[in-house]
This record gives sequence, C-alpha cells and structure tokens, in this order.
Amino acid sequence: MIAATTPAVTERAQCAAEYVRRLARTVPDFPVAGVQFADLNPVFADGPALAAVVAALADAGRGCDLVAGIDARGFLLGSGVALALGVGVLPVRKAGKLPPPVHSVDYALEYAVATLQVPAAGIELAGRRVLVVDDVLATGGTVAAAFTLLRRCGADVVGAAVVLEIAGLSGRAVLGRAGMLTPDALTCLVPA
Repeated sequence: MIAATTPAVTERAQCAAEYVRRLARTVPDFPVAGVQFADLNPVFADGPALAAVVAALADAGRGCDLVAGIDARGFLLGSGVALALGVGVLPVRKAGKLPPPVHSVDYALEYAVATLQVPAAGIELAGRRVLVVDDVLATGGTVAAAFTLLRRCGADVVGAAVVLEIAGLSGRAVLGRAGMLTPDALTCLVPA
C-alpha cells in the first residue's frame, strides 16, 4: 500500500486544493445534458497551481515504480507525477489510439459506454507497482476500469490519485465495494 500521510504531504495537498478550488470551473450540461463537467484547464494553465497539484499527487505515489495516467487529462498529470517520482508513465488510452496488440476493458461512464486499453507488447506490467492518476473521480467507472485492466496484466495497483471528486456520484463507494481501493489508497486533493 501507499505510505501513510505525513504533515508535509498534508500541507502540499492543502496548497494544491486551494488552487483547484480557486481556479477550476464547473460547466453544466457538458458533454451531455445533466452532466456537471469539472474543467481543470485553468488549473493546468497556471504554473504554480500545476506544480502544486503534481507535487501533492506525487506524494501519494511514493513507492510505486510506474504511473498510469488515464486518457486524456490523466496523461498531463501522470507525466508530471512520474517525473517527480523518477519513474515511468503508462498511458491508459481510449479505444483505437494504440497500435496492436492491446489489452482492453469495457466500462460504463455516467453518460456512455467506453473502452480503455494499454499496450500488450513492449511494456512488462506483471509485478509492477502502479499508481493510477486521473483528474476527476465521478462515478468511479473509469478508475475501476483502469484498475481492472492493469490487474489483468499482472500489475500490483497500489492506489489512485485524483485532483477532484464530484459530490453525489459515489465514485469512492463504488471503488470500495468493488474491492479496488481501501480508504488509505485513494488520494483526492479536493474530496466531495
């Protein structure tokens, strides 16, 4: 499991959360009616805010040897976290974006059905200690799918780190019920 929170981690997480609360915006009815989209682009475009978020997420990954960033904003964050930790990054892509062969898993979003994929050749995942990174935890479907996919490939998924959790969508509970995460293995900078 990921190391317990330390006071320094808490201070970095609080600093990052303040940036997120100040800069993020909510876009109603995007990408479809009824969905409240959390737009973190203003956070990513602000250098100090991005640095604070990456540092806080990296604290959650101490001890991992690979960071899996989920398509697409998880790529931005996952790359920064991997650099901060001195480890590699694995893009967890939407279907059709990687050359074959690939490992795939289908999953339900709050508004659609989708597929995630990782390379099936060239990157050995068996036995790797992997931290999953994404921008938002909503229903938990995308993070759960990434966990399932990586575990099928033999990876030891040690936890997940996200920037923002959307209230009322029960993503944390979904991950817990599915046995994906214990409470101490999920880092969320701005919880619901």
